[in-house]
Amino acid sequence: MTLHPKITTEIANAFPGLEIASALPQITQTGTEDLPAYFAATDLAVATIGMAGILLGRLNTPSAEFSVTVDRRLASLWFSLTVNPIGWELPPIWNPISGNYKTQNGWLRLHTNAPKHLAAALAVLDVPATPTAVKQAVAQWEGEALMNAVVAAGGVAATMNTIEDWQAHPQGKAVAQEPLIHWEQHANVTPSKTPGNPAQPLANVRILDLTRILAGPVATRFLAGFGADVLRIDPPNWEEDLAQTEVTLGKRCAGLDLNSAADRATFDALLAEADVLVHGYRPNALASLGYDSQRLRALNPALIDVSLCAYGWTGPWKARRGFDSVMQMSSGISAHGMYATHANAPLQLPAQALDHGTGYLMAAAVLHALAQRNQHGTVHSAKLSLARCAHLLLQTKRSTPGSGVAPATPQDLDPWIEKTTWGKAQRIRFPMQLEGITPQWRYGASQLRSAQPVWLDR
Repeated sequence: MTLHPKITTEIANAFPGLEIASALPQITQTGTEDLPAYFAATDLAVATIGMAGILLGRLNTPSAEFSVTVDRRLASLWFSLTVNPIGWELPPIWNPISGNYKTQNGWLRLHTNAPKHLAAALAVLDVPATPTAVKQAVAQWEGEALMNAVVAAGGVAATMNTIEDWQAHPQGKAVAQEPLIHWEQHANVTPSKTPGNPAQPLANVRILDLTRILAGPVATRFLAGFGADVLRIDPPNWEEDLAQTEVTLGKRCAGLDLNSAADRATFDALLAEADVLVHGYRPNALASLGYDSQRLRALNPALIDVSLCAYGWTGPWKARRGFDSVMQMSSGISAHGMYATHANAPLQLPAQALDHGTGYLMAAAVLHALAQRNQHGTVHSAKLSLARCAHLLLQTKRSTPGSGVAPATPQDLDPWIEKTTWGKAQRIRFPMQLEGITPQWRYGASQLRSAQPVWLDR
């Protein structure tokens, strides 16, 4: 199968200075399965995972000839849940209140997986935390008024737009003008190749991970699989339930309170010795904590900074909280699926493709920035967003769904037995091979704040 040209073109143009015209054809696809979506979601999976593989191969040898193979079936499965517990059960994907609700004039989605977001929605609606009570209360509201009230209270909500609505919306217009990846060069340092070995090319690369839930953690999970020392930092009391089992694979998870002087000193020391900072704070949120670009460069002139936000880096909604399912509602993805199937409710994608696709693009951005620093001594930052990934996927809309992906079978599982905090598990086999090499994670999935905030010896 040929990847959708809109996807390959946009991704090709997202990495300046790369001889990309010959790069994407290096991806060899196997299999023909296709997520049953009304957009080319599996093509997005293959292209983003494959691009991360290409840039991994080119990290220290940009002109090297190598092969990257991506299995369409496994890529589709990796855009969903990958962990298969042995003798224990996964927690629910969604809080009982998260979901789509009918308003007076349309549909609205509440995202309430985080306790503070649940509290905000319930405070606005003034009801107990039961789906029936929430449904009845939402039905009394005009959609946009409720969305704005929940957002103002610190919660997460989105009304359902059509694609045409979003294209005419000020935020949709702003996102459409943004590049898939915003790049900025900050400094010049002495070039130095990243030491490693063919199986673990990122050995000795230190990555400080300040991302939550899915997109950013997907990026750092990939990088950890190829040798990076990924240290995830979470604030006190933050929990993620299911996401912990999925995306803490290969990482050490520590905790710091950046409102504490002692913890800030520890964080400064970690930054000073990091190669890469990956974070998912909304625009200017990290700066409000005292870590703007100038401060980061003062602590570490060679630091690569890759960041993520939900609604884009420009426009009136750039500081708005958001998640994959919420962005699907805002951008028209859910509406297109609903109308294409003649359904009576919004139709979400069969996978959180915006999170995963953006996550692998973030991993590719880290690898491209490492290559630029290693080979030329230039230090870059990169910014990505779920909204811009949605804009890319919208260009692949179709009137019929993909052919479908059969449920995972024992033959899809990696024989490696993972020792997680919660018990033993197996993963779906990773979809990408670089010259026959697949990821090797040194740690099983672990609980947040279960490790010390220190770097391993190089």
